[in-house]
Amino acid sequence: MRFLEARQTVTVVESPPVHDVANQAANDNNTPAPDISSALDLILSTEDDNIEDRVRRTERLGIVVVVIMAIGLAFAPALFVALTLGI
Repeated sequence: MRFLEARQTVTVVESPPVHDVANQAANDNNTPAPDISSALDLILSTEDDNIEDRVRRTERLGIVVVVIMAIGLAFAPALFVALTLGI
């Protein structure tokens, strides 16, 4: 009978107020445009004398990366087969 006599209280919880930001569309186009329009603006400086050196170094780095990838692709399967067969 104790269960019938006990009264339960209900607490009312109000939802927080909705902010103005929540009412805006997710694709609002009101964001300011960036100051830099291209990645080349970051790379290129006012000194164009060094541009040939930069291009030369970049080309050399690209060649080195391609050669290392070719060596890896050639020897990785051979190493795998050798380790699998226990040679």
